[in-house]
Amino acid sequence: MTAERGDRTPLGRPGRVLTALLCALTAAGLYGCSDPGPREPTPTPAPATTAPAPATPPATASAPTGRSPFTGLPARPAPVLAVKIDNVAAARPHTGLGAADLVYVEQVEGGVTRLLAVYSSRLPELTGPVRSARESDIALLAAFGRPVLGYSGAQSALNPLLTAAPLRLVTETTAPGAFLRSPDRAAPHNLYLRPDRALATDPRAENARDIGFRFGPAPAGGTPVDSSAVRFPAARYTFTWSAADRAWRVAMDGREARATDTGPLTPETVVVQRVTVRPSGFRDRYGAVSPYTETTGSGTALVLRDGRAYEARWSRPSPAAGTTYTTPDGAPLAFAPGQTWVVLAPRG
Repeated sequence: MTAERGDRTPLGRPGRVLTALLCALTAAGLYGCSDPGPREPTPTPAPATTAPAPATPPATASAPTGRSPFTGLPARPAPVLAVKIDNVAAARPHTGLGAADLVYVEQVEGGVTRLLAVYSSRLPELTGPVRSARESDIALLAAFGRPVLGYSGAQSALNPLLTAAPLRLVTETTAPGAFLRSPDRAAPHNLYLRPDRALATDPRAENARDIGFRFGPAPAGGTPVDSSAVRFPAARYTFTWSAADRAWRVAMDGREARATDTGPLTPETVVVQRVTVRPSGFRDRYGAVSPYTETTGSGTALVLRDGRAYEARWSRPSPAAGTTYTTPDGAPLAFAPGQTWVVLAPRG
C-alpha cells in the first residue's frame, strides 16, 4: 500500500510501520483482535488499476462482457465485498476508498454519516476504519445478490436480521484473520479490514452483477456547475469539478477528503439521491433512535458528471431489483465510466 507524501497510513509512518506490523502479526499468527468494543444494548423491538475504456458502452444496455457493471470500465468477473466505513472526523483520512467501485453515503445517529464502500474490480491492501452495520444496509445490498459484508458488529437485536439476509458476514468474531487494529489511532476508529482475506471466507461468493447503472456519453442539456453541496443534519459534503482530473473532488465538513494510500478522493460520477430517512425500531448505545434510509420506491436525484448537473428520477421497485436513473422524459441517464458516489440525502 502506498501513501502520498505527508499522509500517514492507518498503521503509523507509511510503508515501514505497516510492513513491520504485518510481518510481526504474521509471525505470531495473530491477524485480528478480540471483540471490537462493548456491544450496543438491546434496542426496543421493531414492527449489504484498470485501463481506460477503449470505447464507451451504450447508455441503454448493461455493461458488456469484460466490463464492470459498477464502473463501466474493463474488469474481470469478480465477487463483491461491501465494507461499512467510519466517517467522523477522528476516522479521517480513510484508507482504501480510492479503490472502491462504488461508495454510498448514509445517515446514522446524531445526523452524521457513514460510508458503504463496494469493491469488486480491484482491492486495496487495507480499507477502513471499519464500523458497525445498520438495518438500512440489508435492503441496500440486496441488489448485489449475496455479497460479503465486512463490518465491526451490530446491535444485538439486529444480528438475527443480518444473519437471515443474503450476506456473507465478516467480523472480527467470524474472521479474525481478516482484520487488524492500528496502533496509530484510538478505538473505535482503529479497525481495518484486509479485503482479500474477507473475500477468501466465501469461495462461493457471486460475481458482480447488473445493479441498474448505465454508462456512456453524457445526455444532452444539464447545467454547468463548479461545485455542489449536500447537507445532512450534522455533516456536509461538497463535490467540486476538477477539469484536470475529469472528476469531482470530495470535501467533507469543509476539508478535502483524502485516502492515505491514493490521495484525494475523485469520483467520476456523483448521484445525490433524495430519499426518505425515517426512524427505525433500533437505538444506539446512548438511546438515540437509528435512522432508516429507504432505498426502494422512487424519487428525484441530481447526477453530477463532466462538470454538469442533471436532474433525474430514480426507481427501485423492490430490494432485489437494481436502481435505475432516468432523465425527466424517461430516457436512461448514463454515468461517466469510473467510480460513482451515491449520496443518500434526506428529501428536502
